[in-house]
Amino acid sequence: MKALKLCGVAIIFCMAVIGAVRAEEPVPPEPEGFRLDNYHAPTPATLKGATVIDTEQAYEIWSKKEAAFVDALTRPPRPADLPREVVWRPSPRHDIPGSIWLPGTGLGDLTPEMQSYLEVGVARATGENKDHPVVFYCRTNCWASWNAAKRALALGYKKVLWYPGGADAWEKAGHPLEERSPEPMNAVR
Repeated sequence: MKALKLCGVAIIFCMAVIGAVRAEEPVPPEPEGFRLDNYHAPTPATLKGATVIDTEQAYEIWSKKEAAFVDALTRPPRPADLPREVVWRPSPRHDIPGSIWLPGTGLGDLTPEMQSYLEVGVARATGENKDHPVVFYCRTNCWASWNAAKRALALGYKKVLWYPGGADAWEKAGHPLEERSPEPMNAVR
């Protein structure tokens, strides 16, 4: 009986070690260009030209209203196997209160229309002031915010902050969320 208990303890320990090893995915290096696929994967620890912030810093900035917050999470696609006659409504998006949501602006390749959507949306969020701090986020392990923040840097925004923890880390810390709809394409033109 004692041997069986020890064996059980050893198995549980091994499973915990294996789980911890799997959970610790390597941090990828910062690429030269944009991430073009597999957007929900580990992100780099850096974004050249931007300030990377954690949840505590994001909350402080948000509390003091020191920056515009831009959610770059893509919208979930309509399930391919869903019959055309069935009405589909994606789950509501809950993000950091006061944010604007610009879905699709964090993809690797943007159409001219999506590029304009990003440019006009960020300009509106910052009061057309490229010196106004702007925080980009989406979810934990989400390249959409990294790509969108990198684009803001290319557009000349000088105080770009990237919050890689995103709404997931924000919620885990017990901070408030609010339901958000995407900024309409025609509202930002």
